Amino acid sequence: MVKVKELTKEGVFKLITNEDTANKIIEGVYCCDLLSWVMSNGKVNNAWITVQTHVNIIAVASLLELSCIIVPENIEVEEETIEKANEENISILSTSLPAYEIFKILYELGIK
Repeated sequence: MVKVKELTKEGVFKLITNEDTANKIIEGVYCCDLLSWVMSNGKVNNAWITVQTHVNIIAVASLLELSCIIVPENIEVEEETIEKANEENISILSTSLPAYEIFKILYELGIK
């Protein structure tokens, strides 16, 4: 089992929310940018890869009890979103990698 905070150890992923948010276990991965689709298909303890950065992603992550949100390609996350994520205890990770490369790393860590 991999915890969110373990993803930050190699320097590929940067935690942009409080460190307290990073203790959840990741049990799967979901990648989608359409919020309603994620709400229908995401699973509890999934890491969610999305290019969306507005505050509504926190509502979706909280509703589904996702382990974290991963924002690819160094896309800047709105400050309001980061603040709300901290309030809701949702981790947001940022990386320069595209979604495909993120999937590869998570798969190699045993997250499927």
